[in-house]
Amino acid sequence: MVKFVYNDGGRAAAGFKGTAGDCAVRAVAIAAAIPYQEAYDMINRHSKNEKPSKRRKGKSSSRTGVHRVTFHKVMEELGWSWTPTMQIGSGCTVHVREDELPSGRLILNLSKHYAAFLDGVLHDTYDDSRNGKRCVYGYWRS
Repeated sequence: MVKFVYNDGGRAAAGFKGTAGDCAVRAVAIAAAIPYQEAYDMINRHSKNEKPSKRRKGKSSSRTGVHRVTFHKVMEELGWSWTPTMQIGSGCTVHVREDELPSGRLILNLSKHYAAFLDGVLHDTYDDSRNGKRCVYGYWRS
């Protein structure tokens, strides 16, 4: 079982209400220890430079979701490094579990989701670990 802490990344304190697909903003705000509004603005700033493609429908948005390429640019701006944990055809080798991930401040790339993982504790608005069985595609580390 993964330790879980409810954390909205400062969303409510920043004056945002209702629900949104803002997992990328929450994860960045929590793991990088920056204000929610700062993470929100940073992601939207990077999404303005996106070029359309056949695979991507619309531009990234802090509120509705962020494309992988844009998220990588945001994390590079913050100076974080990417560690892939899964290759094509390799199957799942790393799960959302303290004993399978390094300690420190991480942002996990999960299927259609980003989550903050701080020293073995999952910080998010819900427990998205699937009891330690959810596959981690890779993680960002400060």
